[in-house]
Amino acid sequence: MDGKSRPPATPAQALTAMDDLIAAHLIGQQEMARRLNLTVTDLTCFGYVLQAGPDLLTAGDLASRIQVTTGAVTGILNRLERAGFVTRRPDPTDRRRVRVAAVPSAVARVEAAYGPHYTRLMTLFADYTPAELAVITDWFTRATALAHESRVELSVEKPD
Repeated sequence: MDGKSRPPATPAQALTAMDDLIAAHLIGQQEMARRLNLTVTDLTCFGYVLQAGPDLLTAGDLASRIQVTTGAVTGILNRLERAGFVTRRPDPTDRRRVRVAAVPSAVARVEAAYGPHYTRLMTLFADYTPAELAVITDWFTRATALAHESRVELSVEKPD
């Protein structure tokens, strides 16, 4: 597909558009978590479990991804397990660890909840050429890395 003509934009306009996207996403995540009877942090953790697919994550993997302590992730996993979203399985190579698996019925609930939004996003992505999608994907990847760097900097700064 040919790329569509796009209006010119400045870095300031791009930053404003990004801020608007982040705000809309945060509000949407809060609403989605509420509908699923989860906290946003629990939903984010479950998202990483889904993203991992059959490569089951450990509690330590999840703690690292959501930047919480292993003790905090234990509480998150306890809540997700009680709510029927995950199960814990023994690690086949290390008996001291467990791996986290998504419960299929919970996967279906989350996919149904996110389905309409993801369908709209896929329709939006269809408006872009493969080369444009490569730029968008590169930007998302690099902006995510910068966000992680900023979060680390904030966590080591001493408050005023």
